[in-house]
Amino acid sequence: MLLLIPAYNEEKRIAPVLRDYAEFFRRNYSGKFQLVVVLNGCVDDTLGVVERVAVDFPEVSAINFPGRIGKGGALIEGLRLAPKGDLVGYVDADGATAPRAFLDLVRKCADADCVIGSRWLPDSVLPQSQPGMRRFASRVFHTIVQTLFWMNIQDTQCAAKVIRREAAEKIHPTLRLTDMAFDINLLYSLKRAGYRILETPTEWTDKTGSTVRIFRSSLSMFLSVVRLRLVYSPFYKMMQPLRPLETWLYQRLGAPPPRSAVRVPSTQPNSLNPPEPKPSDP
Repeated sequence: MLLLIPAYNEEKRIAPVLRDYAEFFRRNYSGKFQLVVVLNGCVDDTLGVVERVAVDFPEVSAINFPGRIGKGGALIEGLRLAPKGDLVGYVDADGATAPRAFLDLVRKCADADCVIGSRWLPDSVLPQSQPGMRRFASRVFHTIVQTLFWMNIQDTQCAAKVIRREAAEKIHPTLRLTDMAFDINLLYSLKRAGYRILETPTEWTDKTGSTVRIFRSSLSMFLSVVRLRLVYSPFYKMMQPLRPLETWLYQRLGAPPPRSAVRVPSTQPNSLNPPEPKPSDP
């Protein structure tokens, strides 16, 4: 089992999350467990925090990208490590998904190629609900996604997902969205490839201290899902002349633009290097 945690300036929150996951999976998971933090342009001491945790928990490691590549970009790079485990999943660095809730998704992967936690199903448990503006933005975005892609998924954005290695490797070349809309790219690629997605109720505790800016993030996510829809339409080639405008819009919104197949250079501290995976590029 490989767990990815994308992180941007999480020095104040990530240490207890890493320790909780490492300790919990040691006690409750019989298979091999590895946790890789993918640092995305951090300018604080997130890397130092991960290094100190890794001293006590060798199953914790990191990949450091000095430049901002976005949460989606961090997960695209992290998913290159899919060959390290039969299952690969990801959660947020804030601990909104408890280890127990994530293990529940892992166990349910016996019945599907991808299992995703949902905060919007009847049996979901939310000890602390999201602020009203976030809930409103979430439902508006859900309506847009459903209209464009018809995936019939209630909560595409819950950062608690587990994927079988075969499925992750198969769809990896199609993953291009590097902002918060990455999940749409992932799920739609799985659906188009014929993999079974199971949405299941989960336990989610909203955390304070998020670096996400709702207005800008919502605009960049809207731009990204429209772009993704156009990629799978006859009009995509006609949009090539607008690529410079697209890049400019993402830059104005403070978001990383969709990427090509070129791998982003990383800086990996020697003490934290995960084993080199086999190539998964097309």
